[in-house]
Amino acid sequence: MSYSVGQVAGFAGVTVRTLHHYDDIGLLAPSERNRAGHRRYSDGDLDRLQQILFYRELGFPLDEVAALLDDPDADPREHLRRQHGLLTARIEKLRKMAAAVEHAMEARTMGINLTPEEKFEVFGDYDPDQYQDEVQQRWGNTDAYRQSQQRAASYTKEDWQRIQREYDEVNQRFVALMEAGEPADSPAAMDAAEEARQWMSRNHFECGYEMHTCLGEMYVSDERFTRNIDKARPGLAVYMRDAIVANAARHSA
Repeated sequence: MSYSVGQVAGFAGVTVRTLHHYDDIGLLAPSERNRAGHRRYSDGDLDRLQQILFYRELGFPLDEVAALLDDPDADPREHLRRQHGLLTARIEKLRKMAAAVEHAMEARTMGINLTPEEKFEVFGDYDPDQYQDEVQQRWGNTDAYRQSQQRAASYTKEDWQRIQREYDEVNQRFVALMEAGEPADSPAAMDAAEEARQWMSRNHFECGYEMHTCLGEMYVSDERFTRNIDKARPGLAVYMRDAIVANAARHSA
């Protein structure tokens, strides 16, 4: 059985021009030609073409492919062993590449382009990606979410450390006011709430007073937020919410 150049091109997924070139350079000369001089390829030719395409896929130049296939000391089993070794190495390389891409995808899920070690260094035992699926489901279609993603994608570790440091300073200001007995609707507490709103606008998304009030209510209504905020001082989440609401009312008056 023999095959035309068009049939072989279709089998192998290459162009007729490629097969002509392989013939011209002596890499794959068809075993037969018909009376009209057209190329006809045998099953053995197809086997050789398969070997050529395998080595080409692995990046071997054509002259090296020819040297490998025309080596008089090589037998089919040697080719198989070589191909198995090359494939194994390629698979391992691709596995590592896939793992690197997956890590990059995870790191950018919230736009936070940090290694796990850097995340721990910046955020401690708090994982900023922990509730990402929920956040995306609730706010993924909002301008605030998109703005937050865009900004976060540009931040370095140093940026995140600065942002976290500023956040801690705002929290400590609230704690100091609570300990000093300042009411949540006092000017000092409302000023702290305004500072928190501006911190959000400066680092994450434009946070208006209505949005800030919604966040304050979530600090109290979602026990996960309450538990995390109250680590600094019991009752801090409620105090912050009340100060945020008072500050919003002050600016809307």
